[in-house]
Amino acid sequence: MSQHLLSISDLNRESALHLLDTAANLARATETTVKKLPTLRGRTIVNLFFEDSTRTRISFEAAAKRLSADVINFSAKGSSLSKGESLKDTAITLQAMGADGVVIRHPASGAPKRLADQKWMSGSVINAGDGTHEHPTQALLDAYTIRDRLQSGKGDLQGIRVAIVGDILHSRVARSNVLLLKMLGADVTLIAPATLLPVSVEKWNVGISFDFDRDLSSFDVVMMLRVQRERMVESFFPSEREYARNYGLNSVRLSRLKEDALVMHPGPMNRGLEISADAADSIHSVIPDQVKNGVLVRMAVLYLLLSGEQS
Repeated sequence: MSQHLLSISDLNRESALHLLDTAANLARATETTVKKLPTLRGRTIVNLFFEDSTRTRISFEAAAKRLSADVINFSAKGSSLSKGESLKDTAITLQAMGADGVVIRHPASGAPKRLADQKWMSGSVINAGDGTHEHPTQALLDAYTIRDRLQSGKGDLQGIRVAIVGDILHSRVARSNVLLLKMLGADVTLIAPATLLPVSVEKWNVGISFDFDRDLSSFDVVMMLRVQRERMVESFFPSEREYARNYGLNSVRLSRLKEDALVMHPGPMNRGLEISADAADSIHSVIPDQVKNGVLVRMAVLYLLLSGEQS
């Protein structure tokens, strides 16, 4: 791995698999009575969140603490950031505080790259979600979960058929997952209304469908995406009822899945809209596994970036 993790494009197939293998090794190490490893003792990780995200922030915090790092949580609300301090001034402050790594979530696409490229600080920068651009650690934890459940935690995802369903247009999770899943050999299909697909989606080199029901029984993984109302400044579908009817994973569609198919969701869920309670809580659902595996994958990212090991 390089110094930073800003995009899935920062990885190649070899380094991505090495990261997933490292997460698996960390899982085995922490299954014993030793729940905390001394690997990053003396290092300082800053969670710099310009957007609210309890799940991702806590996951990174837990990952850092399990590796014995010190953690500083820096929220834009109620801080000098809300008073107009620039990203550059914030970075200089973090540098002065001795931050070895910064986990940043920002509403502007490209903010983590700007932080890394300008060299305002010497530590590693990890993208925890930037605008509608990317969310690389979410894709990594999703790939880890798929591999763990369908490939016995080994190798790549060659031949696995994945449907990513819903609000592709506003989803940084979809973008990162397409890049990583394709890199690892999976066959990816995007399913959404035309209004919720990016203009340049044909360049993604994936399957595209507007009919959720047509090939539903052929998929090994059905990844549902949250309808991101907060990013919608206009109407992208006639009504929530119609969206749920055409693109929601309900009990009828659930019954048509393969016996061992996985249901995934990056959270938080809009139950009753993109996914029903039956689907979210079914035996197909690996949503709790995604949360658990998120800590392991983020431990692996922090370990590989900050311990000095190169893949």
